[in-house]
Amino acid sequence: MAVPSSSQTVGPFFSFALHHEHWNDLTAANPAGETIRIAGRVIDGDGAPVPDALVEIRQADAGGSYDDARFIGFGRCATDAEGRYSFTTIRPGRVPSALGLQAQHLAVQVFGRGLLRQLHTRMYFGDQPTENASDPLLMRVEDPARRETLIASRLPAANGVPEFHFDIVLQGKGETAFFEP
Repeated sequence: MAVPSSSQTVGPFFSFALHHEHWNDLTAANPAGETIRIAGRVIDGDGAPVPDALVEIRQADAGGSYDDARFIGFGRCATDAEGRYSFTTIRPGRVPSALGLQAQHLAVQVFGRGLLRQLHTRMYFGDQPTENASDPLLMRVEDPARRETLIASRLPAANGVPEFHFDIVLQGKGETAFFEP
């Protein structure tokens, strides 16, 4: 019988071992839908950038399906020295669930040194307030201020591509709401 070992912190190896530059562009196969850019920073409890973290996203295609041969719906990006990450993807469609129609969103996971397990959160689109107000998971976050930590703000389009800004704050003031898997 195997003896369980204690948990160990991981890293710093994310950008070296688990990041491939092309994984942050989900549009390589020219999927149907509106191309968008998502960018932000991973920030610690002191407001300092978290270098060498890894941000993963999972999302539906433009029609709200996870079963699309032209769109894998998975992306991964390592943060740089300033904690920055970015993805080029398509705007996801609304996904039906047992609790009701979900707002457009990305499932987000964060890996980083000092984290014993990855963190799970979601990113919703700030230009969809009506959809967001009826999203069954977002409404489970009771405090409206905490809900706001899951809303990406829309920035002016760069080169014709809409851009959304989404910072991930690991703890402290403005901490992003995280979910148990």
